[in-house]
Amino acid sequence: MGSRPDGRRTLRAKFLRITIPLIFLSVIGVFSIIEVMTHLNTVARLERTLAGLADTQAAALANPLWNLDHEQIRLALEAVVTNREILSASVLGEDNQLMSTAGAVPEGTSGSDLMHLNREIVFDAGAGPKTIGTLEFVATRGFVWEQTRNRLVIAAIIALLAVSIEVAAALYALATIIGRPLQELLKAINRAKSGAAREPVAWHSSDELGQVIAAFNEMQELQQAYEKDLREARDTLEDRVRERTAELARARDESLMARARLGDAIEAISEGFSLYDKEDRLVIANSRYNEILNLKDLTDIRLMQPGRDFRTILQAAVDHGLIEDALEDVDGWIEERVNRHRNPGKAHVQRYANGRWVRVSERRTQDGGTVAVYSDITELKQREEELASKSSQLEQLSKQLSKYLAPQLYESIFQGRQEVKIAATRKKLTVFFSDIADFTETAERMESEELTQLLNHYLTEMSRIALDHGATIDKYVGDAIVIFFGDPQSRGVKEDAKACVRMAIEMRQRMKELAEEWREAGIARPLRCRMGIHTDFCTVGNFGSEDRLDYTIIGRGVNIASRLESLATPGEILLSFETHAHVAEEIACEAQGEVEVKGLAYPIATYRVAQDGRKTLLDGHRLEARSLLEADPSSLSETDRAQAVTMLKEALHRFSAASSPSPDE
Repeated sequence: MGSRPDGRRTLRAKFLRITIPLIFLSVIGVFSIIEVMTHLNTVARLERTLAGLADTQAAALANPLWNLDHEQIRLALEAVVTNREILSASVLGEDNQLMSTAGAVPEGTSGSDLMHLNREIVFDAGAGPKTIGTLEFVATRGFVWEQTRNRLVIAAIIALLAVSIEVAAALYALATIIGRPLQELLKAINRAKSGAAREPVAWHSSDELGQVIAAFNEMQELQQAYEKDLREARDTLEDRVRERTAELARARDESLMARARLGDAIEAISEGFSLYDKEDRLVIANSRYNEILNLKDLTDIRLMQPGRDFRTILQAAVDHGLIEDALEDVDGWIEERVNRHRNPGKAHVQRYANGRWVRVSERRTQDGGTVAVYSDITELKQREEELASKSSQLEQLSKQLSKYLAPQLYESIFQGRQEVKIAATRKKLTVFFSDIADFTETAERMESEELTQLLNHYLTEMSRIALDHGATIDKYVGDAIVIFFGDPQSRGVKEDAKACVRMAIEMRQRMKELAEEWREAGIARPLRCRMGIHTDFCTVGNFGSEDRLDYTIIGRGVNIASRLESLATPGEILLSFETHAHVAEEIACEAQGEVEVKGLAYPIATYRVAQDGRKTLLDGHRLEARSLLEADPSSLSETDRAQAVTMLKEALHRFSAASSPSPDE
């Protein structure tokens, strides 16, 4: 028999110790907040009411105070103090002397409850508002506190009633929801402890207690079934032994069947499969494994039987020359392969003598064995070789296509920095034009094959120089070359202009060298080119249609550069003022005057680049022709003497060319 539970330890007692304080505190807290807010609102409303009353009485007392009607003032003050919140009211004259008063502050009144209100009494006698006195009120908040205390008493009574009702409701809920099922459960437990017949607890609910009772009922049922099984097992042990023996036999048959099914499943795998134990002995392998290893034709048929060592199988395959990777170093390859088999890592590829490629994926099993999957990737390798061949063809084609584009444009397109679509931008570029002087006459003197070879040689040499200086070759128009600097790559307008002029100087120097080579090759009149350079804003980008685009430049700057080239003499580099302004500090130039350009309303100032373009002491002197002829050669440096000779030769050549008639004449 169980002892009666201590009242202090029951669920009801624990519940009350926790619930009553929480409910009481929550109710008191709510009522307290409400009363505080009500009290504050009442005080604020009282203060507003008294302030309005003070303003009203101050205005009402203006006329009696001006007329010194003491009786009227006294009556007004007595009417004011009839308000229970106003203890006293006084009127002071202009010199603060007491004119009249009514009421008094009771003794013992707390100073914190008193409120003092002052209002000026203003009267307008026609000359403007004038303060003629002061109205003073002494009010009390005591009545507000009295109302608050009364409400608190009522609230406390209501709170106690509410707490009592909530506690009673909570106790009822506790007894109904928790107490009754626990009592039923305890009764069932006590019956089980006393040895009486077990009966399920008659309680059905889906809450936690219902789940506990259901588990208890289930446990009792299991216990009863277990006891029944024990009794039956004790009575029928031999029958149970025979049944277990039959079950073991069935399990053995099922195991054999499962092994057979596993063998069939492994055999159905398209890849080669093998399983070795921790001693590296073969456990099982499918026929695809033998086929991939090409061991099916070996004379020792027992070689692939379960129990064979991995090294023995591997040695047999190598001895028959089946694995091409092992032909150079048989022993070393076998050792490396055995180590990889025992310590598998990433999948690796083996090459067989029959041209087959196999990817081997090996993994360790939990018992220390090794499972391997052999995948024939010969077709994949062949496709890789085909893909490599096609990639090589595409690369070769790409290289061939690159010859039709400027290197900068080719790199920009293939690296994804520039889209192949119709688009253009405005940029400040340095534009270069050159063509061959008297090319028509030269073409008439030569066969087409010779002319083609000569022209290609000329264009190749000029293009190489242009690319060395970072130029963008726009196009070849017969014997003419159009080049610009500043797009798609730019070093700045000034540096682009310098690079363009330095390129032109190197081209002119190379033309002199080529002239000697062509003379030695039998060309009587070698090619001579003239060049024009101009720096200006141009429109650069892709022009054309959606089917075919041309990366080029258009604009006024292009026309001016072309005009300068046509005005230049053979071997001359003619610059515009804009280009000269960028290169003057580095490259020696001579002013050539202004020229008219078709389409422009103003002339263009032109400058001729000196022979080698370098600034020297002779450029500083700017010797005139007479001074140059009369100069003492011994007073000049070797460089100045060489430049003087060059200048005289160029002058002589220009005068000779100007005096001889043209072929067209």
